[in-house]
Amino acid sequence: MVISKKLQDLDLQAKTDLKEVFDSFEEIAFINTQRVLEQFQKNRVSESMFASSTGYGYGDAGRDALDNIFAGAFESEAAFARHNIVNGTQAISIALFGVLRPGDVLLSITGSPYDTLSEVIGNKTKNGDGSLADFGIDYDEVPLKDGDIDYSSVEEKVKKYGKRVKMLYIQRSKGYENRPTFSSEKIGEIVSFCHKISDACVFVDNCYGEFCDEHEPTYYGADLMAGSLIKNPGGGIAKTGGYVAGKKRYVELASYRLTTVGIGLECGATLDEKRDMYRGFFLAPHVVCQAKKTAAYASYIFTKLGFETYPSYTEQRHDIIQTVVLRSPEKLCAFCEGIQSSSPVDSFVTPEPWDMPGYADKVIMAAGTFISGASIELSADGPMREPYIAYFQGGLTYESGRLSILNTAEKLL
Repeated sequence: MVISKKLQDLDLQAKTDLKEVFDSFEEIAFINTQRVLEQFQKNRVSESMFASSTGYGYGDAGRDALDNIFAGAFESEAAFARHNIVNGTQAISIALFGVLRPGDVLLSITGSPYDTLSEVIGNKTKNGDGSLADFGIDYDEVPLKDGDIDYSSVEEKVKKYGKRVKMLYIQRSKGYENRPTFSSEKIGEIVSFCHKISDACVFVDNCYGEFCDEHEPTYYGADLMAGSLIKNPGGGIAKTGGYVAGKKRYVELASYRLTTVGIGLECGATLDEKRDMYRGFFLAPHVVCQAKKTAAYASYIFTKLGFETYPSYTEQRHDIIQTVVLRSPEKLCAFCEGIQSSSPVDSFVTPEPWDMPGYADKVIMAAGTFISGASIELSADGPMREPYIAYFQGGLTYESGRLSILNTAEKLL
């Protein structure tokens, strides 16, 4: 990598300007690491718990202990983490299908959910593929108002549907929208409002947000949440998987969707995945801190180069995503090419836009990752639509993230 004098000077100044921000990230990582470590000790984790189970998986003490660790670290009544959950979308689907029944209404109060959930919901039409709509579950949404919950409109929708509203859906992160990510504490305020106007389950799509704050949404009263292990809580070690956490009854209902009614969490072979899931979760608070540092550094560098970024490098961060508004398809492609060429894996590959399953527009993705598609590792992507925003996330180490940003900036210049 050949870095210009201009970028070298910016890099040097960033060390001073970002010090206080980085210190705050490290303090959050320390608090979360302490809570995770305490859960490992409380559940008496030992070498024997990493052993593989096969077949039905009855009596898998390591699997059950890991569930307890997730529940304790997320300060929730119950949880489960499984390697055979293929992604965050499936983890969320398990929660939705577990709780909702024919005739119920799913009401999203943060606008349209992430693109990949569109077919899960069914787009208000019965397509015969097994969507929520096929099972007679209706969907409605309330768009955000100036980046916040439109409380009066939410209340109107709840009054409209009455007791049929069985789940109020909150997406913590921005998805492919250029809007604020909600902190866990802010979600707590939203949950409190929801519980005052409805007895529905308040669900949080917590993808990209785990360990970014001192507590998770379940600490502040969320009834249920879900996420992916190849994002934050896998710590860059878990090779696959997802989790669901929250109130005991709702987690139990989700477990019946995971396996089958009457069996729930009693079955499920763990094969050889537990050691990586344990180790990844233990490392997760530290790795998330590295990703947050990388994101703040990216915001700093690209802001100084005249690009619009969100959030600002001075702000606290409630997920690991950094947006850079590029305004042209050529620059979006150049940005992703820069990230890809800075990666430890497939650095020689040139990413190109393609029709990715579950997305409305062509998407370009850069992900030279050790684990395919792992968002906690250094990656960037974006839909090929105006205003051509790059969604940058991850970074197992701040040092590698820093190098990648400098190389990408050089390509854009």
